[in-house]
Parts: sequence; structure tokens; C-alpha cells
Amino acid sequence: MAKKLSTQEMNRLSVEEFRESRKLPLVVVLDNVRSMNNIGSVFRTSDAFRVAQIVLCGITATPPHRDIHKTALGAEDAVSWQYENDTLQCVHRLQEQGYTVYAVEQAQQSTMLNGLELPEGARIAIVFGNEVDGVQQEVVDACHGCIEIPQQGTKHSLNVSCAAAIVLWEMYNKLQQCLQTV
Repeated sequence: MAKKLSTQEMNRLSVEEFRESRKLPLVVVLDNVRSMNNIGSVFRTSDAFRVAQIVLCGITATPPHRDIHKTALGAEDAVSWQYENDTLQCVHRLQEQGYTVYAVEQAQQSTMLNGLELPEGARIAIVFGNEVDGVQQEVVDACHGCIEIPQQGTKHSLNVSCAAAIVLWEMYNKLQQCLQTV
């Protein structure tokens, strides 16, 4: 029988160690995400995979807030974040900085997540959208492409925090492979 590990046995980084650690060349953009629980969950997942930064756009709430903290559990103190009022301007800024920007959206000519290939040295930004309306169309139009999570059930979408967890796990794996080949 396997014994669960204690927090001490997991040797987790302190907030300070996390801030100083090497991050993935990956930025998460939240486009008008309404639920503070979803925002907190994205912070926590971003912490798990050492995402470089989260950009909170539009109506997306910002830390500190107890409802964000409830699911982030302190990750909002470790993961670098900033607020930008306009998601479209954020996407253009990231592109000017050399990021390839993808929207997570079901769209014509979207690329299935499991089929996405990243070039060596890739710097990636991923835009996740509003719980009801998804990523704004003008933002989708400005992105380099759309990533779609393959789904086989009766529903058409996933909760944004679940979608973020799936996409960030896959990006973590893909970017780790790119970093190993450099």
C-alpha cells in the first residue's frame, strides 16, 4: 500500500524560491473571466506548471481577494500577474514581444491540442475566455490560431478552469520537450 506524502516530504518551493525559479516561456491571458473561483484555480494550476505570468483582462478580478484566494491557496502570491483593461491590446503587446498567441476556442480551422506542434524556442501565450461567451471574436481574429480540446461527450465546452488545467498540462509537456532540445 502506498503512503501519502506529507507536505515536507514533497519538498515544495517557497514563494520566494518560486519567484526566482526558471519558468516556462508561457503566459496565460484571462479574457473577461467572471468567476473568482475560476481565476484562483488558474493561478493554482499556473503555479503547478511554473507559468511565467498571468494577465488578467477586462472584467477579470485581481488579487488580493478572498474568493480568488479560496481556490488559489496562495498561488496568487507566487505567480507573477498583471492587469490590462483591453485583451486585444494585450494580445498585440505579447505578439510584439515575440509570443505566439493562441486562443482556446472552438473555431473553424482550430488545431486540436494533442496535434499542436511547437517550434524550438517557442514563447507561447494562451488566451482563455469568459465562462459564457468564450474568447472575444476580435481577440480570436488577432491570435495566431486557435487550440481546441478534443471532446467526445454531449457537452460543447468545459469549465474555463478545467480547460486551463488540460491546456497548461499539455503545454508544460510540449515546452519541456522544446527546452530539452535547445
